[in-house]
Amino acid sequence: MCGIAGIIHKKGGASENIGAQMTDMLQALKHRGPDSTGYAVYGKDNGNLIMRLKVAEAIELEGSYSIHAEIAERIALVDARLEESGAKIVNKENATEYALRYELDFSGDMKNLADFVEDIEGVEILSVGNTLELIKDLGDASVVSAQYGLNNFDGTHAIGHTRMATESDIDIRSAHPYWAYPFSDIAVVHNGQLTNYWTHRRDLERKGHRFSSNCDSELIAVYIANKMSEGVELEAAMRESIDFLDGVFTYLVTTKDQLGMAKDCMAAKPMVVYEGDDMIALASEEVAIRKLFDHQIHTFDPYDGEVKVWQH
Repeated sequence: MCGIAGIIHKKGGASENIGAQMTDMLQALKHRGPDSTGYAVYGKDNGNLIMRLKVAEAIELEGSYSIHAEIAERIALVDARLEESGAKIVNKENATEYALRYELDFSGDMKNLADFVEDIEGVEILSVGNTLELIKDLGDASVVSAQYGLNNFDGTHAIGHTRMATESDIDIRSAHPYWAYPFSDIAVVHNGQLTNYWTHRRDLERKGHRFSSNCDSELIAVYIANKMSEGVELEAAMRESIDFLDGVFTYLVTTKDQLGMAKDCMAAKPMVVYEGDDMIALASEEVAIRKLFDHQIHTFDPYDGEVKVWQH
């Protein structure tokens, strides 16, 4: 029942208010998933790495007086490990007490950096990239957008998700999007249910891939990461996923300059697409796309088993 949405501006620089546009789309899908909301937004590349991470779950702050001291200790450890890894902290911001944004001058091995930071108990990296910023939290789009200042985020493209928790917890860890660790600037959102999650998860873990939740949707992000590690291009990996993934699904994936969509062969999960000369918009329901326009538009439904990739 979750809602997913995507938008990409095919021309021009990172000048569109992509945060406000995605917020409007996701708020229109609130009825499909009131538990949490997530964004993967793509901004301007200034040559530095952007790392988004959390050092606690939002719900932890309600039940423990000691957690505030633990959070401060975790943040100090993150700072120390970044510097120890050769990452110079150019800028650091707290969106909330438990969610941080780091801008880093770093040219080393990103997987080693991510592993070293995530080895700190309670710390989870949400995304790393030159343009990607992955933000997710509990509440609807209006709440999360206001909390993280997303209504003023200029960029080129984005995907988003409104989640109704069905088979995993209501927490940030289980919210979408998912970063395709350890590759920069790649994120995934999914609507559906995967029935071969545990079998494939164990296989991918044996190959050294990391899962941060028990949400079946994370399998898609890890699968894409595994294929890319084997040298497979994004669109080819998505086409192979149609047979690899068992269940009902529609998912969106973004890279530094692409937005892709894949739909299972039963086409059980909805997706509506608008294709214009300058912009592509997709969503689980047409009402979300129409939030972007003040005039009549033409939309269509993708075919079963269809994969499409658009380029910025």
